Amino acid sequence: MIKQITASHHKYPSTQKDMSDKPANLKASGLKATVPRLKILDIFKSSPTRHLAAEDVYKILLADNMEVGLATVYRVLTQFEQAGLLMRNNFETGKAIFELNEGEHHDHLVCLDCGWVEEFHDKEIEKRQKKIAQERGFEIVNHSLALYCRCNKENCSHREA
Repeated sequence: MIKQITASHHKYPSTQKDMSDKPANLKASGLKATVPRLKILDIFKSSPTRHLAAEDVYKILLADNMEVGLATVYRVLTQFEQAGLLMRNNFETGKAIFELNEGEHHDHLVCLDCGWVEEFHDKEIEKRQKKIAQERGFEIVNHSLALYCRCNKENCSHREA
């Protein structure tokens, strides 16, 4: 499971303003408020782990005694991504990792040992990337930055036993 904490400050284009009214949020995105969709949206809103793979969502649903197939989870996650409710990350884990699209741009530190994902925003990095693009005749439309790291913590609490 991918894990994280957050510290983001820069705006991403988002189709959502407030996730508190989930049925209205789904309807505004052109999706019916079905039980699986509401439950999956709630998982992303309430999970202490912001970055989840489809398998993680499926395991949480099973633990909550929800009878939803893995194919349904994949389908709902794809629909949420297309509707702008979720963002897909393809870190070097070999599987898609999803997070709520809260309209904030951020970059990621990804631990190769324990899977922890930490979000960060650094104005200097953003400024430097923009300058590099401009110097080469480009304008950045969108970007993502993932730094692959190893934890320095000897007793990392995020490592699975």
